[in-house]
Amino acid sequence: MSLEGGLSRRHCLGGAMTAGALTMLSLPRTAQAGAQIEEPLIDSVRTALSSAIHNNAPPVPEFPNTEARLVYLRWLGEMSERLKKKIPDWPSRKEFLQTAWYESKRSGLEVSLVLGLVQVESNFRKFAVSSAGARGYMQVMPFWTRVIGDSDPGKLFHMQTNLRFGCVILRHYLDRENGDLFMTLGRYNGSRGKSPYPNAVFANQRLWAFNDRDRERDRSAA
Repeated sequence: MSLEGGLSRRHCLGGAMTAGALTMLSLPRTAQAGAQIEEPLIDSVRTALSSAIHNNAPPVPEFPNTEARLVYLRWLGEMSERLKKKIPDWPSRKEFLQTAWYESKRSGLEVSLVLGLVQVESNFRKFAVSSAGARGYMQVMPFWTRVIGDSDPGKLFHMQTNLRFGCVILRHYLDRENGDLFMTLGRYNGSRGKSPYPNAVFANQRLWAFNDRDRERDRSAA
C-alpha cells in the first residue's frame, strides 16, 4: 500500500527543499513535537489504537511472493546502513525498521514519510519527550491513551505502540484532510496551515527514499 495516486506531487513534495526546510535537516536534540488536538475518533481508529496497546510482539512482515520479500530485504539493508549512527545496535535497529515498515504499510503510508516524520519529531530517540508532553519516536500526545480508556502514557514509550499510534493518527488526519498531506502534517504537529513543519518532514523524507536499483536493473535486462 502506498499513497501514490492518492496524493498529488504538489501535496507531497511541493516546496520541500525550501530554505526553511533545509535549516531543519540538522536536527536539534530536543523533540519537535506536536500538540495534536483531542477530538472524537471513528471506531476503526479507536480499534487500531486499542490493539496497539494490547499487542507487545513486534510484527513480522509477510510477503505474497519471493520477489516482494527480496525487495523488502534490500530496503532493510539500505535503511539499516543509513540509520546505523542513530541506532547503533543491530537487533534494535532491525526491529525498529521492521516495525516502521509494517505499521506504515498497515496504515497506507509511505515508509519514507514516516521515517522522515520520526527524524523531525524525535531524531529516532525512543524516550524523547517534548515540552508539550508528547512522547516517543512519533511524539504522540498522552491524551490518545485516555481516548481509548487506558490512560497509561508510559506505554507510548513501547516501540510498536508508539509507531502504530503515530501511523494510525497520521492516517486519521490524512482522511480528515481529504488526502492533503501538507495540511495533514500541520494537523499532526498542531500547526495546521503553516509551512515550516510539513516542509521539514518532506525534506527529511527524501533522506529515507529507497531506489531499488537491483529491481530496475532486472527490468531493464528483461
